[in-house]
Amino acid sequence: MDTETTEGHRIPTYRALAQDLKNLGVDTVFGLMSDDTALFAVEIDTLGIAFYGGRHENNTIAMAEGYASVTGKLGIAIIGRGPAAANGLHAAVYASRTGSKVLIIYGEMAIGSGAVNTIGPDYKAFDARGVMAAAGLQAFSPTSPQAARTALADAIAAASQGTAVTLHLPIDVQTAEVLVRDDDPAISLPALMAPTAARPQGINAAIGVLADAQRPLIIAGLGAHLADAGEPLEKLAEKIGALLITTVRGKDMFQGNPNNLDVIGSFSHSMARRHVEQADCVLVFGAGLNLLTMSFGNALPQVPLIQIDAVRSNIGRWTSVDIALVGDARLVAEQLLQAAPERSEAGKPFHAAATRKDIAEFDMASDFQTAHTAHTVDPRALAMELDQLLPKQRNLVYDAGNFLGVVPYLSVPGPGHFKFTSEFASLGMGFGTALGVAKARPELPTVLLLGDGGFSMSMNDLDTPVREDLPLIIILMNDCAYGAELHLLRAHQQPVAKSLFPDVDFAPVAEAFGFEAVTIRSLDDLAAAAPKLADPQGPIFLDCKINADIAAPFMGEFAAYAESNK
Repeated sequence: MDTETTEGHRIPTYRALAQDLKNLGVDTVFGLMSDDTALFAVEIDTLGIAFYGGRHENNTIAMAEGYASVTGKLGIAIIGRGPAAANGLHAAVYASRTGSKVLIIYGEMAIGSGAVNTIGPDYKAFDARGVMAAAGLQAFSPTSPQAARTALADAIAAASQGTAVTLHLPIDVQTAEVLVRDDDPAISLPALMAPTAARPQGINAAIGVLADAQRPLIIAGLGAHLADAGEPLEKLAEKIGALLITTVRGKDMFQGNPNNLDVIGSFSHSMARRHVEQADCVLVFGAGLNLLTMSFGNALPQVPLIQIDAVRSNIGRWTSVDIALVGDARLVAEQLLQAAPERSEAGKPFHAAATRKDIAEFDMASDFQTAHTAHTVDPRALAMELDQLLPKQRNLVYDAGNFLGVVPYLSVPGPGHFKFTSEFASLGMGFGTALGVAKARPELPTVLLLGDGGFSMSMNDLDTPVREDLPLIIILMNDCAYGAELHLLRAHQQPVAKSLFPDVDFAPVAEAFGFEAVTIRSLDDLAAAAPKLADPQGPIFLDCKINADIAAPFMGEFAAYAESNK
């Protein structure tokens, strides 16, 4: 008697893998199908898992990362092998550095296709597994149908730890039949580790340092937001007389708090810098203290530094610290709040009326002199106007480039609505990421800010928000240049011609794909577009011609750092 027929049934492996994803609760997948993943992709769609198609592999993988970063769920991208894998390498490396849960599934050549004397050549031959491993990604590569299901489960478990992993599925493995037993256990996600508090000895040491501090400063990063530490940190600041500030990835966590200095480091403003330099002790919650947070080493005075992070290896990674507290940001904030003694108002000079007044009345426009030209607009003034005209409830996604100097001038409801895509220090990741964020939060408009360099690399997905009905507003900061390189060349007194490009009007291009598109060369042009921004009825595209002579502050910091380290 054939026991297999009584214990289960045989189906193509690609169908079993799709069912495994369905059983796991996956309801959204991003992809750019190829001949080696088409059957798998269609089966996923047939099962009712929404399949959102991209036009380029980089954008497709970035879509999965953007979706994962906002939802906290597993983001899945399915693309092909060979040139598809090579095309998407940029985004795969980017995704592996974000901390998001991303699974990238590639097609792969048939296991037996490497034999000699075949009809070949295999024009798509490419050692994707070796390349991904060399790039630092964990790669799974099954060689049999049953191993494919096990590899899928293992890859999902690895990605669930907060990284990007790759799964390479040979086409003959996908199409071969696999036995699915009636009592087949479903894939399950590994349980998350419970957050832990800091050791009492560390808390006591921190309280001892705080006892000698009159002007403490609390810095909160993305880790503090993810731990939901905002409220206890505000209470702690009130109790110990501290001012509050965030990294750029923690932007607007303390919006409206009278102790809030906004953002520290390269994206800071003058008022925040004035008060930060008066601090005599600094507590850092869930922030890595990288070069931009630290303004290339100049953001903080030389005072005792206490760093709190749930991951031990994050502490002191980029900046020397004096006291390390390993623990969840919220739990440690609550521990410190409970242990800190009460202070009199006189013992809180950072909370003096003059300081509160300075914070409340500061106008960021006072930090710069507006520099419009006859055909371009000052990007800082533009951003301040956009901050008023765009819907207040919004997501902001940034590509990379010199235009990032506008970051301080645009607010968000909180850190969960702010997304940087600079983990690989590269252009071109913003567009796909914004599409993934828009899918994850369709109830809010997603605003993508990018330069003409990054847009030119990713504009092949212009039809995707229209085709997939995604609420997207694209703000193109168009300086007709590679802006960062332009200012780098100027700093070295070198010719800049090769960093400049013609003034292309991209608005008609976007309009042809279904966007409402406007070219902006003045604030009056922006005011005329205000009704579209206030109540978006579909994808919107603003080609904003900005003054290329305005350098982001971090460009000057980088130049000074490079000069001092010759």
